[in-house]
Amino acid sequence: MSVLAVATDAVDGGQRALTMSLFVVFVVATLIITVRASRNNATAADFYSGGRSLTGPQNGVAIGGDYMSAASFLGIAGIIALSGYDGFLYSIGFLVAWLVALLLVAELLRNSGKYTMADVLAFRMKQRPVRVAAGISTITVSIFYLLAQMVGAGALVTLLLGVSSDTAKNITIVAVGALMIFYVTVGGMKGTTWVQIIKAVLLMTGTTLVTVLVMIKFGGSVSAMLGEAADRSGKGDAFLNPGLRYGTDAQGLTGKLDLISLGIALVLGTAGLPHILTRFYTVPDAKAARKSVLWAIGIIGSFYLMTICLGFGAAALVGPEAIRAQNPAGNTAAPQLAEAIGADFFGDIGGTLLLAIIAAVAFATILAVVAGLTLASSSSFAHDIYASVIKRGEVSEKDEVKVARIAAFAIGAVAIVLSIYAQKLNVAFLVALAFAVAASGNLPAILYSLFWKRFNTTGAVAAIYGGLLSAVVLVFFSPVVSGKVTPGTGGKADTSASLFPLGTDFSWFPLENPGLVSIPFGFFCGWLGTVLSKEYNAEKYAEMEVRSLTGAGSEKAVQH
Repeated sequence: MSVLAVATDAVDGGQRALTMSLFVVFVVATLIITVRASRNNATAADFYSGGRSLTGPQNGVAIGGDYMSAASFLGIAGIIALSGYDGFLYSIGFLVAWLVALLLVAELLRNSGKYTMADVLAFRMKQRPVRVAAGISTITVSIFYLLAQMVGAGALVTLLLGVSSDTAKNITIVAVGALMIFYVTVGGMKGTTWVQIIKAVLLMTGTTLVTVLVMIKFGGSVSAMLGEAADRSGKGDAFLNPGLRYGTDAQGLTGKLDLISLGIALVLGTAGLPHILTRFYTVPDAKAARKSVLWAIGIIGSFYLMTICLGFGAAALVGPEAIRAQNPAGNTAAPQLAEAIGADFFGDIGGTLLLAIIAAVAFATILAVVAGLTLASSSSFAHDIYASVIKRGEVSEKDEVKVARIAAFAIGAVAIVLSIYAQKLNVAFLVALAFAVAASGNLPAILYSLFWKRFNTTGAVAAIYGGLLSAVVLVFFSPVVSGKVTPGTGGKADTSASLFPLGTDFSWFPLENPGLVSIPFGFFCGWLGTVLSKEYNAEKYAEMEVRSLTGAGSEKAVQH
């Protein structure tokens, strides 16, 4: 029986029951943990940062769980399986991005803030305009990132339950949204953290198992796996060389610029992702923060090395045609590989079992990451916009947490609606867009705030709004949203590649990723706004410099 046939029929009878049982076990377990964690959410510090009570190893594993998203597990495997060497760019980009975030901002940000990124940006500036800008940027970036996770959930259900109707996919996305809202509103940071820890352990275990089986299949030879993948791809040696997806001769200069834009966005984006940066506020001191970094580096580094086996293994053992037939964007390559390698070693039942396990792990990945994203964005709205701007600091912790929970409902609803329209796009590609938006709006303001003495309120607001708006506008008028033309279609728009359907084309920006333009523009806006304003607070910068480098005073509340 072919892999595609197995994938289509894998949900019949007892097999469907097995798959659903694993899903139910994970969901019930995490719901129980979330409810237990909610008993300790007595203060805003408990809800936002878990009471700063997590140990270094716990937080390190949770960081890994937060960072290794559906884009990493599903999207990267799919892009490598379909595009070969060019898809591997995502693995390298995400890994290098993590190191950039650590070196540039992670510990400095943790020492300078309290709950959110805006605490740092507003420390030596006028509170209200900076906090509003930072809050809007955090919510926008989080929603972009949420799209990728929920699109991955729809692709998984299509594979596992043998359904292809839009209604079934939409119901899945709504269900994932409902679960993530529950995790955040009930469990807060502590409940979300334990969901992420469990997910990280499951993801590393499942990925390691599939990687080991793939390497055994090819006698431990990476070269043999790559050769088989190239042969199966139908592209020959071109599959293992750059230029198959990005920077092709047919794309010309636009393709080369798009490749540079994607690389810049991947490398710089993590340092501006609010849901990753807020994880450093959950430990009691800088020593624990550094220890959590070491744990996270080990976990994340190992995982991205294994994506080589996931992607090229899927190309070799499943084949690009079978992957595209199941999901045109390749988002089901990893589960299909699990099924193929399981069937090869343990028969059809083993293949079905491994498919169910890996799919459950992927589903756990999605739930954990969307919970972290929703918590970061709802916390930013409640702490930065509601408490600090609307109420001017005159609000009880109880009311602030209540608003954060309401915000989680609203943000979750927006993410659900947008995700329904983004299901045709590869999840790794969607995350690259989120990275571009984060690097354009948040990163310039963060770096200027930490390292430039002259930086001021006007510069911070200009950097955030300038970078954010330019990135969002350029994405909206790019081929990602309308009119994407795929080689071999005779110049017609490819309905599987754009958000809007065939016949709709209002794109004028040629690049699919806006980072090449929007990131420098964000830095330029921050510089221009600063030099045009006479505001400068030398004492506050000196205080922040000491705080960021030493951690002295970081436990004190940041004044609103």
